[in-house]
Amino acid sequence: MANGKDQLLERIRQHEHLDTADQLRLTVLLSVPAMLAQVSTILMFYIDDAMVGSLGAQASASIGLVATSLWLFWSIISCVSTGFSVQVAHRIGANDFEGARAVLRQSILVAMVISGITMAVGAAIAFRLPYWIGGDETISPAAGEYFFIFMLGAPLAMLSMLMNAMLRATGNMKIPSIASVLMCVLDVAFNFIAIFPTRDICIDLSQFTILNSQLSTLNSQLSTFNSPFTLTIPGMGLGVTGAAVGSLLAEAVVAAWVTWYAVSQSREIRLVGHAGSFRPQRTVMAKAGDIAGPILLQRVLMNAAQITITIIVAPLGAIAIAANVLGITAESLCYMPGYGIGEAATTLVGQSIGAGRQRLTQRFAWMTTMLGIAVMTLMGAIMYMAAPLMMATLTPDAAVRALGTECLRIEAWAEPMFAASIVAMSVFVGAGDTRKPAIMNLISMWAVRVSLAALLAPRYGLQGVWFAMAVELTFRGLIFLARMKWGNWKKAAK
Repeated sequence: MANGKDQLLERIRQHEHLDTADQLRLTVLLSVPAMLAQVSTILMFYIDDAMVGSLGAQASASIGLVATSLWLFWSIISCVSTGFSVQVAHRIGANDFEGARAVLRQSILVAMVISGITMAVGAAIAFRLPYWIGGDETISPAAGEYFFIFMLGAPLAMLSMLMNAMLRATGNMKIPSIASVLMCVLDVAFNFIAIFPTRDICIDLSQFTILNSQLSTLNSQLSTFNSPFTLTIPGMGLGVTGAAVGSLLAEAVVAAWVTWYAVSQSREIRLVGHAGSFRPQRTVMAKAGDIAGPILLQRVLMNAAQITITIIVAPLGAIAIAANVLGITAESLCYMPGYGIGEAATTLVGQSIGAGRQRLTQRFAWMTTMLGIAVMTLMGAIMYMAAPLMMATLTPDAAVRALGTECLRIEAWAEPMFAASIVAMSVFVGAGDTRKPAIMNLISMWAVRVSLAALLAPRYGLQGVWFAMAVELTFRGLIFLARMKWGNWKKAAK
């Protein structure tokens, strides 16, 4: 029996009326699990960084040095899933399930080819990359190993991204959410073993006191343990490299599970029992290129800008590099809910456009955007107050904590408009409108953030770089709201 969310999505496809309460309910039903997925993903990186941060500032700097380069490569492969999943959402909205399956088959073939090429290129440059972007001998070797192992997992990451995107396009936010939580749990478990060496933990049960009088017998038994005992926890002791090894193992498990579910269990897109060709079709490939091409160019150039920012930060020293990457990780807890709401926006807008419901498309666009702004405004306020605690959980280094706290409090003021840009961009992607928004992102990033950061960093240090980031995100949010209000983005899907 269909649940409330499935019934509401079916009403979109059947052109039935949805009042404001129905629209808000559907928005929340899709947004909450999507937000959980995003938060669990960033929690994974948060815990990873905390584990590595416990090894010292140089270990954190090793990951921070290549983090933006990893984002670049991961952005390339994620564009593949976007180009095809939007088409699936449109076909699902039009009740064309067989057409959706045809797109899925073609996407699998393309994804494996592109991720294989990406893996090869990334692995080839892995050990030289840290030196290219300003790393020295103290952090570059570990950074190169970390990058190399991560790139070996590119096909697994691609498969996981693709299947999660396809399930979200059908309106299934539950399975991608579970996959993200599973990835977080497995990653932490594997990293706990891979990062740290085998160690002994001393446990003294005689120090425990059970106050409940009904458990007095157990109390007397515990009191017989007059000497502590040692618990041995196995470990590989790989340090920074172990963080990549653990993530690779977790990705393998999750990619296998979510792929199995999508191709055999999903009502809308399962391939088992539905024969069809994997041969690419010109119309599907062309549409994928139209959608993903501008996003790919945008992400490449946006990540190139992030790498440029890393180059600007690198001369400020290991403390600044570590504070920058850990600050970005901490801030992610604030803005990842916005990306979750954005995923819901892409699904709602994509299916509404596929069903030919223009007015409903507009309503979902603004409803999801306002929800994103509200949630991230609250998260920004929490981040401002909790910044010292957030940084303290990531690193024991007092200098890194202090600098990161200052940066987070600068950034907190930009979160509402950052939310506007995140969700509005997702709305445009759901409509298949990616060219003009990509140009807007690039102009904002390069003309405002990079130029302002380069101007302010020599005088104000890392705080100047983060002030530039806050100014740029506010500017970006405002221009995206303006386009959503007055632009012709709904025509892109025709």
